[in-house]
Amino acid sequence: MRCGLVIAGRVVISLLLILSALLGGLALGYQAPGGTWGKGGLALVWLVLCLGAGAAVWRRGQTFRSRAAWAYLIGLVLLAGWWQTLMPSNDRIWADDVAKMLHGSAQGSIVTLENVRNFDWRSDTDYTPRWETRQYDLDQLTSVDMALSYWAGPAIAHTLVSFGFSDGRHVVFSVEIRKERGEQFSEIGGFFKQFELSVVAAEERDILYVRAGPRGESVYLYPVRMPAPAMRELFLSYLNTANALIEKPRFYHTVTANCTTLVYQMVRAIVPGLPLDRRILLSGYLPEYLYEQGGLDASQPLDVLRERAYIGKLDAPGADAIDFSRRIRQH
Repeated sequence: MRCGLVIAGRVVISLLLILSALLGGLALGYQAPGGTWGKGGLALVWLVLCLGAGAAVWRRGQTFRSRAAWAYLIGLVLLAGWWQTLMPSNDRIWADDVAKMLHGSAQGSIVTLENVRNFDWRSDTDYTPRWETRQYDLDQLTSVDMALSYWAGPAIAHTLVSFGFSDGRHVVFSVEIRKERGEQFSEIGGFFKQFELSVVAAEERDILYVRAGPRGESVYLYPVRMPAPAMRELFLSYLNTANALIEKPRFYHTVTANCTTLVYQMVRAIVPGLPLDRRILLSGYLPEYLYEQGGLDASQPLDVLRERAYIGKLDAPGADAIDFSRRIRQH
């Protein structure tokens, strides 16, 4: 019995060391200084320490065990201490499409947004940047649409929320990674402080077109059933989140702070008791979740709603933002 417990304990410790080696190696691989060689060298040192500790678990010899254990523990403390020094920042060389941060203010029902993105996209790499100041009257807020943009199969989609006003204007909020110039999105990197968090406000002719057009993603636009006070609160929640990021930047996280989980947190503050569901993480299945929760038109089958929601392949949007929003909703 005692021998079996000892072996079981060694197995558990070995598994923890394997997990430690993997997580520490990825953290160093994504964030360590020194370029490719520096990252690789430090990750290799960490792997050697983990292997030594793993060997000590199974080998006899008190001296070896003690030295290997101390070496690993010292390395672990240094690794944890270094990790805590990595802080988010708003002061980096950013990619053009996230170069400016959204911020704004509210005076009664009138909201002023600074740095609303309204790019002219000819391709994903050929565009004319334009950042604008816009005012919206929340008393004229008439609709909320959820846009889902699929690029990697049915389970994963980027979530955007579009607010419509009685004058035909729309503004889209999108929680995104704030890429540095030359960076590419990485789901794994999102676990290891690779990206800061950003809230983008944009015209539909910008942010929906670039995804459905130049980037070739499949974009679906679902009208969401939401009472007017809740629509207003959600709009202001986006604004408050954007303003807070200016004061205190945050890291994006693939699971806990992404385009869908932050929206869920905002909506749950408005609708207490909204259940947590795996489809919050597997955001491609959000329509099913919203349909069950009464957020979509229950008078139609979900398959019909999905077919109607697909905005299709888009031609160049032109300069008229209101006309673009009307055209993508015509069918």
